[in-house]
Amino acid sequence: MTKTANTDHPILDLHARRYSPYAYSDQPVTDVELQSLFEAARWAPSSYNEQPWFYIAARKEDAQQHEQVLSCLVDGNQAWASHVPVLVLGCYCRHFTRNGNPNKCAQHDLGLASMALTVEATHRNLFVHQMAGILPDKAREIFQIPDDYEALTGLAIGHLGDGTDLPEAIRSRDSGERGRKPQSEFVFGGTWGQAAPWLS
Repeated sequence: MTKTANTDHPILDLHARRYSPYAYSDQPVTDVELQSLFEAARWAPSSYNEQPWFYIAARKEDAQQHEQVLSCLVDGNQAWASHVPVLVLGCYCRHFTRNGNPNKCAQHDLGLASMALTVEATHRNLFVHQMAGILPDKAREIFQIPDDYEALTGLAIGHLGDGTDLPEAIRSRDSGERGRKPQSEFVFGGTWGQAAPWLS
């Protein structure tokens, strides 16, 4: 089941088709597909072109590494992500390599890279579910992440499934309607909380 967004204004089909399912099939993600996804991430914009993002990726075919990444997710995410063909941890570097100063945009830039990856995935009829529910300390221990780097997010990547293997609570959440706040609630014009006049 796909859930194309019912948008208020015209947008690219890729954005309308993108969503974060819980149900994934066991169809593998190919080498070529993964290379293209991370190539899209590679070309994302970043502050001073620092490119502070790093990824730890595990495919279901490598059962040990897949299980290691899975173990870095909170229990609620493990409940559905164990069947996903590719699991990824998104990491960032806290400081600029150019001068050692704190990089206040690092998390933002990791998000940009992951969104670029996600849009590329949508173009290729793949789906990405990004997760905040991870265990950063466990990821540091298992993957020996250096002190100046931090695991921030998880990503599940694969082909859409039918959801029959999902726990009931997650299956009902997966089949629910998509929704978003109207632009007037987050696009302001001069005064905080006052919708931009051109939104009317």
